Amino acid sequence: MKAFACTLCLWLITLNVYADTPALPKGILKITPRPAPALSLQNLDEETFTLDSKTGRWAFVHFWASWCGPCRREMPSIQALSKQSSTLKLDFFIVNTAESEDVVFSFLASVAPDINSLLDRDGLVTEKWQPRGLPSTYLVDPEGNIRYIVLGGQDWHKPEYTRFLGQLGQNRP
Repeated sequence: MKAFACTLCLWLITLNVYADTPALPKGILKITPRPAPALSLQNLDEETFTLDSKTGRWAFVHFWASWCGPCRREMPSIQALSKQSSTLKLDFFIVNTAESEDVVFSFLASVAPDINSLLDRDGLVTEKWQPRGLPSTYLVDPEGNIRYIVLGGQDWHKPEYTRFLGQLGQNRP
């Protein structure tokens, strides 16, 4: 009986610890938190955007390239998702990996005209983040720690993703 009571208590404690953790949609991996590498890049309009932990918001950091088939399919859903950034309480950092402005501009004009990508012209920022492939997305908490990695293209406008991202915006880690 004591063993059953101990098992039950441990199960309830575990359940309570994970009660605030949103369910993970397909493709999203929870990792041991680690500090996000520095990110400061210009967009197509030559405005500089910097990832830091002063916003008090989660960040969606996405690495892509125009030659990547899954990136091409995924970009329209990221565009739709980014339009919900204020509702989701997310900052979006869409990072093109080492392609020219002309290539990025032409690609986005045909696939996701409302996204203004950041340009990692020399690939050094991408190298610091070390994505295992493209596309790769990192979800960074308000304190600047990577908490989730998303490998491969996802259909971001599906309810399970918007629900998950909305829950992140409501919770502090």
